[in-house]
Amino acid sequence: MKVGLVSPNSSYGVPTAAMAVDAEQRGYDSIWVGEHSNIPTSRSTPHPSGIDLPRFYWHMRDPFVSLAAAAQATSTIKLGTAVCLVLEHEVLDLAKSVASLDDVSGGRLQFGVGVGWNREELANVSTVPWARRYDAMRETIAAMQAVWTDDEAGFAGEFVDFESSWVYPKPAQHGGPPVLLGCQGRIGLRHVAEYADEWCPIDIGFRDVGQGIEWFRQAVVDAGRDPDAVPITIYSFSAADRSTLERYRELGVARVLFGAPDEADAHDRFLDENQAMVDEINA
Repeated sequence: MKVGLVSPNSSYGVPTAAMAVDAEQRGYDSIWVGEHSNIPTSRSTPHPSGIDLPRFYWHMRDPFVSLAAAAQATSTIKLGTAVCLVLEHEVLDLAKSVASLDDVSGGRLQFGVGVGWNREELANVSTVPWARRYDAMRETIAAMQAVWTDDEAGFAGEFVDFESSWVYPKPAQHGGPPVLLGCQGRIGLRHVAEYADEWCPIDIGFRDVGQGIEWFRQAVVDAGRDPDAVPITIYSFSAADRSTLERYRELGVARVLFGAPDEADAHDRFLDENQAMVDEINA
């Protein structure tokens, strides 16, 4: 099992590039950032955890800018989005951003994607109906993969439509970076099972993580795929301890993500307090 670090990527905290350097030196295999283009002040949609929304949610830097800076400051650590809200982007612009980041990082990008949980946030930037967001995400990913693979690529769908075009650069990873879907629930698991390279849920989305993993594996089997060929990266939203990590290992989780604090002093303490656990995982 591997362990990654999630940066709040806030405009007031430890820069993600600096956090990536620390993580690389301390044995983390990856650094991850989330994405929110906007947080409507109405706050009509509650956070899935039920907590008051931490302020870094509306202070997040652009994920691709921060990960590009992290790529230049490091050499081996993987760079992940957890997750990119693909429906909040124009598809060709997003395809170029993803390919450019994978290119400049030497093929280190892990492209985690999702539909998001904030209905008002999506409505601010997209005309995709909330009830059709999974279908629109599927088209968006398929269109980007065509752009990343083909010299001349076009796409004709219900939500994505563009004529044959040249879009460069191509990603360093042939065909594009691995796509990790952070979807849960009946519809979300069906999409993961049908076309994701990996699954990257948040553990607070389950009453029982073991049961959720069983549902995921059955969905993959139902889709005609081998569940062992679709690895699991799980974001431990609450503080991870040794017993939790050992259980995740027993459940076959490939990677666990820790959420790091954004304040400098708290960030340093967090890394020190968890170093022995990271070393044990890497042993």
